[in-house]
Amino acid sequence: MNALKGQRPVARSKISPDESPLALKRRARRINKTLAEQYPYAVAELDFRNPFELLIATVLSAQTTDVRINATTPALFARYPDARAMAEADEAELQEMLRPTGFFRAKTASVLALSNRIVDEFDGEVPGRLEDLVTLPGVGRKTANVVLANAFGVPGISVDTHFGRLARRFGWTDATDAVKIEFDVAELFEPKDWTMVSHRVIFHGRRICHARKPACGVCPVAALCPSFGEGEVDPEKAAKLLKYELAPGREELLARMRAGESRAELRAAGFKLDA
Repeated sequence: MNALKGQRPVARSKISPDESPLALKRRARRINKTLAEQYPYAVAELDFRNPFELLIATVLSAQTTDVRINATTPALFARYPDARAMAEADEAELQEMLRPTGFFRAKTASVLALSNRIVDEFDGEVPGRLEDLVTLPGVGRKTANVVLANAFGVPGISVDTHFGRLARRFGWTDATDAVKIEFDVAELFEPKDWTMVSHRVIFHGRRICHARKPACGVCPVAALCPSFGEGEVDPEKAAKLLKYELAPGREELLARMRAGESRAELRAAGFKLDA
């Protein structure tokens, strides 16, 4: 089974340089629809069980991979399950637990400071408002949007490096500032779609539309992308660039993800959810 349906040469897209705002919005929504079909299982790839775990995991994910964070947080949350426990953590012990995530001293300081702020200002509970979340040490707008969207069900666009790169490649924005990108993209979609647009675009950036070698030749939105041709356009060569569950040899994992098995179930079955 192919990771992508109908792997064949795709025609270079012909997006007009004079694309109207309405045409841009329609094209953006067609891209989202196609990505929804490609990644029906798209979710936040950080493992969490509650808002506190997601907040800490997202803060720790800076300058490292979600795979690394997911390997670190089970022991971390077993030892410090909530803000009160984390606020009372021994700094040296916490540093050792966070060492694998990189920049562990700075991350330890942020985790301790934000946990203390949650205890002191919010009675130990992660706040569910953006204006409160961004007051926490180490928490910016992107982290706040991730927590609100995935732990509280508040629609939001989460702009990480993958999302920003693809938003520019798709012609949705020409901005490099994360807040400007968020606002530009928000204009193209209904608020109810913001969270899933974020997941799908980030999934696509990790699996196909890579920073250095995008796999244009097997991209399901190639005909809608003004940046087609920046990467490998030959389908056979492009297929070798695919990552995660789309990579050659991982057809069983892809099938099980499409069938709706959870990430926890897949790990329990022995699948590694990394590249």
